[in-house]
Amino acid sequence: MTTTAPSPPATLGKRVRTWGGRTVTAAGGGLLLGVLTNLAQGRLPGAWNQIANSGAIWSTVAFAAGALLYRRGSLAQAATGGLGAETGLVVGYYGYAEFGRGGMGNLFWPLIWLGMALVAGPLFGVAGHWWRCGRDVRRRVIGLAAFAGLFGMEGIVYAWNLHYAPQAWACLAVFALAPLLMARTHKERALTLGAAAPCALLAYAVIELPLQMLST
Repeated sequence: MTTTAPSPPATLGKRVRTWGGRTVTAAGGGLLLGVLTNLAQGRLPGAWNQIANSGAIWSTVAFAAGALLYRRGSLAQAATGGLGAETGLVVGYYGYAEFGRGGMGNLFWPLIWLGMALVAGPLFGVAGHWWRCGRDVRRRVIGLAAFAGLFGMEGIVYAWNLHYAPQAWACLAVFALAPLLMARTHKERALTLGAAAPCALLAYAVIELPLQMLST
């Protein structure tokens, strides 16, 4: 008995449907988590409310989408999934604020976060793909260091700007543990820890300092 391979148009159509389905999954997951983070911000005790509105935690969703949904996909697909996840988070968070909490107020901050999602989503979707599927050490290290660096940045913010010691220690613990637990070898763990520190400082300069200027 012989079988015939699918024709190129059929194969292309299947790939497009798979890509689209994964993108919808990433966006839907982001939308749901956006609503949940909005709910959590009103329920977590004291300064821990800041964690629910954490850019690092939001970017984890894009990282996870790139790592888990696109293990056999391309970088472009991982970037699209990360974009869908991050924009879904913003829409879910502020959508619930508008319709579930009586209004989100001025559109300035929703637009700022949406603009950041358009950059961070693809970036961390690719970072997750590189960490999970990278064929060389350099890509795996860069992907994981970028992810850990976000938590290092937030640790700096909590310690230096906000003076929230428990939250700072929690973020710095993730900063250190992510390379130790997620890297493949001892060499990659050492390289990732070394690269994560400058990533944290770069993220602070590129993300946090401009946000502080916008807040004043």
